[in-house]
Amino acid sequence: MEKYLSIDETALSKGGFYTIITNKSAKGKKGAIVAILSETKAEPIIAQLIKIPKSLRDKVKEITLDIPHSMKIIVKKCFPKATQVTDRFYVQKLALEALQDIRVKHRWEAIDQ
Repeated sequence: MEKYLSIDETALSKGGFYTIITNKSAKGKKGAIVAILSETKAEPIIAQLIKIPKSLRDKVKEITLDIPHSMKIIVKKCFPKATQVTDRFYVQKLALEALQDIRVKHRWEAIDQ
């Protein structure tokens, strides 16, 4: 297990959601996958990750994660020494949605005038 991990929820098949934990430094090559869990709820994921020796989990310095609160709970319980970083995809998505809302609002104000 590396110092920098990513934890992400994804759908690999119809209706099947999974949580995938990867080593960021492996960049998708050998050793990238730490765990693939057929679950997205915090409790069952914590139950599995807690089986990894604490000495290995304590080496993790930073985890990039999705916005759902369950992810934060998982990281806090299983990797307490790691810094949590929100995945930039979600930050960009939220910013673009806010910008779109402002743009639409100003467009309607201009049309009304």
